[in-house]
Amino acid sequence: MRDMFKLFIAIVIFSAISGGVLAAVQNATQDRIEYQQLVFVKGPAINLIMEGCTNDPLQDRFKIMDQDKERDFFVGEFDGKKNVVAFETYGKGFGGDIGVITAVNVDTDKIIGVAVTTHSETPGVGSKAKSDPGFSSQFKDQPITEIFKVKADGGQIDAISGATISSRGVAGAVAQSGEIYKRLKNDLKNKLKASQG
Repeated sequence: MRDMFKLFIAIVIFSAISGGVLAAVQNATQDRIEYQQLVFVKGPAINLIMEGCTNDPLQDRFKIMDQDKERDFFVGEFDGKKNVVAFETYGKGFGGDIGVITAVNVDTDKIIGVAVTTHSETPGVGSKAKSDPGFSSQFKDQPITEIFKVKADGGQIDAISGATISSRGVAGAVAQSGEIYKRLKNDLKNKLKASQG
């Protein structure tokens, strides 16, 4: 019985030490992982849709609490004015969640660009949601407050041939970005105004 008790104590101590080490490693690497995702996953999409901006939107960013979640907003400066924000939302695709960055001009409330960041869609079919510029260009210059749907669902977006579910996922993510934008518009304008000077 005494040996069982010693074994139990040893396991408890080992588990506590292991848990502490894992927590310390996670805390130590969390910023680095977030930076890698920013540069290699979100960065290309943000730079694509913010082409022509005179600042670095990956460096010029801020966070805002949205209900129970903190969201990252990337700032774009065009013609000397910081009036564009980009942020990520998610839609349901065929293979899982599709991450979508939407950039919005806060003066006009219009989308300046949409790009897919992450997906698990079928290569050569659903993956075209990320690589087909004709698909993503349908959102450009549209009001962010629009309810986006594919034409098969009575909407205005032409789905990618053979990838209606992936197209729905992107449209749903953009529609979700409109809801977030409406909720946070005043906060966004205040943050952008503060960053001007």
